Amino acid sequence: MKLEPLGDSAVVATLGTRIDAATLASVMKFAGAVAAAKGRGIVDVVPAYATVTVFYDPAQFTRPAEDAYDEVRRFLEACSARGGGGAPSSARKMVEIPVCYGGDLGPDLGFVAEHAKVGAQEVIERHAAGDYLVHAIGFTPGFPFLGGLPESLRTPRRETPRARVPAGSVGIGGYQTGVYPIVSPGGWQLIGRTPLTLFRADRDPASLLRPGDRVRFKRITAGEFESWK
Repeated sequence: MKLEPLGDSAVVATLGTRIDAATLASVMKFAGAVAAAKGRGIVDVVPAYATVTVFYDPAQFTRPAEDAYDEVRRFLEACSARGGGGAPSSARKMVEIPVCYGGDLGPDLGFVAEHAKVGAQEVIERHAAGDYLVHAIGFTPGFPFLGGLPESLRTPRRETPRARVPAGSVGIGGYQTGVYPIVSPGGWQLIGRTPLTLFRADRDPASLLRPGDRVRFKRITAGEFESWK
């Protein structure tokens, strides 16, 4: 495990060099151990890909800021030495996300098909057949970065990002796929849209998905999309 400061109020613990299910399992286990230990001054624990970022409040430490960092670092080393404490993989959920592919809801489906050298229907079938793992939540509140995209569908981001991407848009960016939970700018290739609400500030938890969850996409018709809304 490698520990490094992030600004003056966070420590990044790097647990591996690969982005895969095994590394994420270690990340989630360590994040669970840190959260369960309830260390003094710890205000947030954020797992993502191969790292766990631990945020702390320097004001809760009586000694200088650099000593606060050292104290948090020692706390994390102790959590690592103890091991355990993380939620088992069985506690993570599988979420099915309905998607209406193509048309006005997925304006880049044709581009993805052209890049993959297959028809649009084949893109839809391959995307919907995938078994995806949530590696991180970020960019905007509730945005899931999903690993597991079929290699044949890997498509570069748009050269010019859109200023406004509708909430629920399902996109492909490089080797990942994801869903825009709220209206925002974005540069991923949009292939469809879901009527599900992935993020609501008044919901507990606010984000539908968490790192470690698994996702499957289910194709729906335009009529089903409208009736769902």
